[in-house]
Amino acid sequence: MNQPSSPQRPFVLHTRVVTQTGGGPEKTILNSPVRLRDYGIDSACAFIHPPRDEGFDVLRQRAEASGAEIISVPDRRAIDFRVVRQLIRLCKERNVTIWHGHDYKSNLLGLLVRGFHEMHLVTTAHGWVQFRDRLPLYYRLDRFFMKWYEQIVCVSNDLMRTCAAAGIGADRLTQIDNAIVVDHYDPSPPTMQERGRFGYGSDHVLVGAVGRLSEEKGFHHLIFAISRLIRDGHPVGLIIAGDGPLRQQLQHQIIDLDLQGHVQLLGYLQDPIPLYRAIDLFALSSLREGLPNALLEAMASGRAVVATDCNGVPDVVRHNVNGLIVRRDSSSALYEAMEECVVSDAMRARLASAGRQTIRKQFCFQDRMDRIVDVYRRLAPELASQIHASVNDQPAGLTQQTEQDLQPVAGI
Repeated sequence: MNQPSSPQRPFVLHTRVVTQTGGGPEKTILNSPVRLRDYGIDSACAFIHPPRDEGFDVLRQRAEASGAEIISVPDRRAIDFRVVRQLIRLCKERNVTIWHGHDYKSNLLGLLVRGFHEMHLVTTAHGWVQFRDRLPLYYRLDRFFMKWYEQIVCVSNDLMRTCAAAGIGADRLTQIDNAIVVDHYDPSPPTMQERGRFGYGSDHVLVGAVGRLSEEKGFHHLIFAISRLIRDGHPVGLIIAGDGPLRQQLQHQIIDLDLQGHVQLLGYLQDPIPLYRAIDLFALSSLREGLPNALLEAMASGRAVVATDCNGVPDVVRHNVNGLIVRRDSSSALYEAMEECVVSDAMRARLASAGRQTIRKQFCFQDRMDRIVDVYRRLAPELASQIHASVNDQPAGLTQQTEQDLQPVAGI
């Protein structure tokens, strides 16, 4: 697995800064290399992370499950020239053809490394949603670095508009939505055993949420909405998977509202699929998002969704067709929509069925990879001739991977 690429095959190096166990973008990145092989492309994932970060071992396990090569790049400070040297050496050894960055720091590093190794630069804009500390400055730097990248992939129309406003030409922008391997998600109703894992039976409508416990996820609004539903006599419960800086604050809110028997903060789940299996309704309360993988996963799991109208979400959820859309930053709006779903099994079933069909038709991972590869082919004539246009024109001897062959890359 660690041998340099054949010179006849392009090599894509995915690069991203990660902490702990990562999030939605890491799932997409780790599911990509096995698919790229079918197009005649070798690939690896270089993850830049703090030394002794225990979460990186979890990322290693996910990479092994997905058939992806993962390369550890320890990062000790804001500007660590050892990182630059390691990446230069890596790019030369592997004869990297395409550097594919996934955040502001990997985009800066790509520009630095290209001064020592000739390669094409591609990046993906996953979303600029956290506004704490210095992140707004880093987001502005990210858009500045992108001006020197040949192609920019945006995961939502909202991000396309932001990049265009930053002065990036339309010829270098491509919208490619996040996508998932739909067949990894079972849409059948939850069993008593699956619900019992979280302490609930069939007498409750169980609401689930997934995400980092941070300000932009709006979980405080969701907890307030659940509190109102309970006060009105509705038999509901709420489980939230994820960890983050607001965990203690949210736990205090649960205690102050006397919700200890109704709301659980589950912490980090290496695999969120058991949560999707157990719930009746998925709630996305975010104030800011790109295009959240958790929303796609819940819809693929055949669960009704209530989601706020932030950023790329309305590109997926059509109100009262495959989910309910509510205004962001409002516990009352969440309450009203969730009440509609809680009191009507028929509505939940209708939205859930339509939601899974939306994901199958519009957010299939194979279709996404076709479009990513098309971006790579547009970089240069020689790449267009080396890269197979689709998995259907691969040479004899290559084994095409089906959706069922891929192992799920999980974790929240």
